[in-house]
Amino acid sequence: MDKSSGVGVLDKAVLVLDALEAGPASLAQLVTTTGLARPTAHRLAVALEHHRLVSRDLRGRFVLGARHAELAAAAGEDRLVAVAGPLLTALRDATGESAQLYRRHGEHRVCIAAAERLHGLRDTVPVGSSMTMHAGSAAQVLLAWDDPERLSVELIGSRFDAGVLSGVRRRGWAHSSGEREAGVASVSAPVRGPSGRVLAAVSVSGPAERFGRHPGRRHADAVLSTAAAFSAALTPAT
Repeated sequence: MDKSSGVGVLDKAVLVLDALEAGPASLAQLVTTTGLARPTAHRLAVALEHHRLVSRDLRGRFVLGARHAELAAAAGEDRLVAVAGPLLTALRDATGESAQLYRRHGEHRVCIAAAERLHGLRDTVPVGSSMTMHAGSAAQVLLAWDDPERLSVELIGSRFDAGVLSGVRRRGWAHSSGEREAGVASVSAPVRGPSGRVLAAVSVSGPAERFGRHPGRRHADAVLSTAAAFSAALTPAT
């Protein structure tokens, strides 16, 4: 199916935004991903930056800008957040643990929805919390399917390595214990959009003592099921 609108400059700008959906990119990576000439890719990225549709991370790489979140909120079309409440509540009730939904924003991941465990010891992650991409099962999921060229940079300073991410891709889910915070364990799975790209990570988290030595064995099935429900909710009806 031809995705061209017939307006060349607009189609090329969308190519840049589509490339950045997968995460931060240098100019060279934008050129490779989009197939645009280097001067064209640079000109479009800088123009989009002027309109806050593109920004830069601390390493100078291009990332999606804050304007996207503002537009989504204004239009009420952030489907992920719209469907998150009942899905995370069901996951919390099925596992007995706190559930969260994370989306990547540059060098961090942000909790965009959560359902806390109702009683007892819990891992509380307030909506809006920003966390590093260097630790935790959600970070592993958000990086596991990233471009290999990006990973060589993204993994610098991480508490997991390429071998761990290879395991995440093979299983389809990630788990960690004491990686993000001492005494806290979590299990996460990818939420994919209609194109198959990883848009978010759905997680359950709680005391490592309660999750046991193999958190994935206890909660992976429930987390995977919820991730599939999110992905289904993002697929347009035919």
